[in-house]
Amino acid sequence: MTAATTDQDSRSLYEAIGGQETVRKIVTHFYDLMDSDPRYAELRALHAPDLTKTRESLEGYLTGWFGGPRHWFEQNPGRCIMSVHSGVRITKTTAQQWVEAMSTAVRQSGIEPGLGVRLSVSMARVASAMARDD
Repeated sequence: MTAATTDQDSRSLYEAIGGQETVRKIVTHFYDLMDSDPRYAELRALHAPDLTKTRESLEGYLTGWFGGPRHWFEQNPGRCIMSVHSGVRITKTTAQQWVEAMSTAVRQSGIEPGLGVRLSVSMARVASAMARDD
């Protein structure tokens, strides 16, 4: 194993995808899709009309979840994605809409395709765990 391989393998996902700039792109693409594409209307209906705070929160959450600075977790002790959404009725349909929109946003952000697939698979697992029967 070469030093370059070791260095690459030791990078966090956050570093591997390009850091904060890429996380911001993912979040921007995701909410822009959710706001403009009628395929995500049910998902959009679960959110407040103004998405400003929601965008900021998701960006902070994903930053920490991907291995970057954990400010969101420090500011929200004991909270996780499940607890944040505990009062929201997430159906299998809206969970699938979230996965599709997020996967598209990941692809649009310029992430290396293999890493994009890795992210999408992880996000699909989370969404599936949050979904309840339609």
